[in-house]
Amino acid sequence: MQQRTAVIIGAGDRGFRAYAPYALDNPHELKIVAVAEPNMERRDKFRNTFELSEEDCFKSWEEMYEQGQMADVAIICTLDNQHFQPTKKALELGYHVLLEKPMSPDPKECIEMERLANHYNRQLSICHVLRYTDFWSTIRKVVQDGTIGDIASIQLNENVEIMHMSHSFVRGNWNNKENSSPMILQKSCHDMDIINFVMGKECKRVSSYGSLMHFRKENAPIGAPKRCLDGCPVELECPFHAGRYYLGEGKGWASKFTEDTSNDGIIKALHETDYGKCVYQSNNDVVDHQVVNMEFEDGATATFSMCGFTRDQTRVVQIMGTKGEIRGNMEENSISIFDFLTKHETVIKLDHPVGGHGGGDQGIVRTFLHEIKNQDEMEGVSSVSVSLKSHLMAFAAEESRLNKGQSIDLDDYYDSLKM
Repeated sequence: MQQRTAVIIGAGDRGFRAYAPYALDNPHELKIVAVAEPNMERRDKFRNTFELSEEDCFKSWEEMYEQGQMADVAIICTLDNQHFQPTKKALELGYHVLLEKPMSPDPKECIEMERLANHYNRQLSICHVLRYTDFWSTIRKVVQDGTIGDIASIQLNENVEIMHMSHSFVRGNWNNKENSSPMILQKSCHDMDIINFVMGKECKRVSSYGSLMHFRKENAPIGAPKRCLDGCPVELECPFHAGRYYLGEGKGWASKFTEDTSNDGIIKALHETDYGKCVYQSNNDVVDHQVVNMEFEDGATATFSMCGFTRDQTRVVQIMGTKGEIRGNMEENSISIFDFLTKHETVIKLDHPVGGHGGGDQGIVRTFLHEIKNQDEMEGVSSVSVSLKSHLMAFAAEESRLNKGQSIDLDDYYDSLKM
C-alpha cells in the first residue's frame, strides 16, 4: 500500500494512544507529519514520540490549517463539541478525515458533515471501532450467511463497569451533556451503530427511558467534603474514594488526567482536577442507566441497555433468528451459535485481540487507508453516510427519553432536522 501522510488534531488518549501508533507499527503505510494540541506537555510528548520538528507542532487546529493542506489525512480527536469546525475546514482544504465518534452533539452538524464530504468528494469516516473487531465481524458474517435465518430480535447490553462510569462519566470529560454530549450519543453510539451493522436493515422507530439515579448530591454521605482527599468520613466504605482508587487499583487511569503519574503527581492532580471530587458532588448530569427500544423495517426489533452499575466492562449480545440463536460476550471474545434443527452448538473462541477496543483501534486505521485508495469503488465501512443513521437513532432516543419514552419515527425526525 502506498504510504499516506497524516496530521493529528487532538493528542489526547484517542489521538495519541489509539490511532497515531498505527504509524509506528506500519511506517510503510502511514507517517505522522504534524500535530495540533493545546496542552504543551502532551504536544511535546507527541513530538518526541513521532520525531516531529518544532515547526510541525501547533497549539491549535486553526494555526495548523493556516499552513494549508499538510498531509493526505486529518485524524481529528478533539472533544465532542469541537468536532464540527475542524472537520469542515479539513474537508475544504482537501483532507480525507478520520473523525473520533460521536460526529457532533448537534444532529444538524452531523447532517452537514455528510453533505460536505459528498460535496468535496473526500472520505470521511467515523471511529465506530467495534465494526473492525474480530468479534463483531464474525457475528455479522454468521448472520449474513443465513446460519440463524432471519433476525427476529437483538438484545445488547453494554456493561460500562462501575469505576469506568465514575471515572469517565461522573468525574471525567464526558460527565456533562452540555460540555460533551448525552450518554446515549457519547458512549453508546457505538451500540446503535453495531446493532445497525448486524441487523442490516433500516431502523424505523425508537423509544427510550433512563435517568441519573445514583450519582446525585442527595446521595452524598453525611459529612462528605467536595474533594475526597479533604478528609472524607466514609473513605474506607466508599468504592469511589479518589485517593484509594487512583493510587491503587485504578492507577492506570491517572494518565488520563495528569502527565505526572508518580504518587505525588497524582495527589496534586486530585487536589486540582475534577477527578478528585466526590462522585456525589460533581458537575455531572448524564444518565447512569438507559434502555432503548428499536423497530426495524420488516418488523424485527432490538433492545439496548446501558448500565454503569456492573462489575465487568463488556458487551453481551443475544441475537434471535428464525433458524437459530447467537450469544456472545465481547470481554471473553467468545461466540455461541445454536441451531434449532440439529440442536448443535458451535462455540467460537477468538484469539486475544491486539490493541484497544478488541483490536478495532488499529483495524479502523488500516481499513480507512484502504478505503482512500479505493474511494471510487466502495463505500467506507463506517463512512459518514453509514454513521449518520446510528447517530440519528441516538439523538432520537435521547429526545424520547426526555419526553417520557415517547415513540419517535426516524423518517419524521430526519425530515424535521432538514427543515
